Amino acid sequence: MNRRRLGTVLLVLAVVALIAVPLLLDDGSSDFTGTDNQAVGTIDESGYEPWFSSLLPPLSPSVESGLFALQAALGGGALGYVLGRLRGRRAVAPASSRADTPLDERPGDA
Repeated sequence: MNRRRLGTVLLVLAVVALIAVPLLLDDGSSDFTGTDNQAVGTIDESGYEPWFSSLLPPLSPSVESGLFALQAALGGGALGYVLGRLRGRRAVAPASSRADTPLDERPGDA
């Protein structure tokens, strides 16, 4: 593994650790709540009975928001990687194979 790839892997692991460590240390004792929790409270007060129960126990709001942020970061990273690869391919492609070259400059036309 070269030095550049090792640096990238270590940065990704550091970002995941920055998200995971506070979630593990919190144990759901945080008082941060959002509109999702307020909506659940309103639904519970109305007497609504769910059709089925969840497979996993409910997580604390801070854990849920952290997992959502991690999911968004991974999706943004994947999108950025794909767009970067596509741009890199276009930059490396020879000028004769590009579709954006004018017709009068393409090889084979005399």
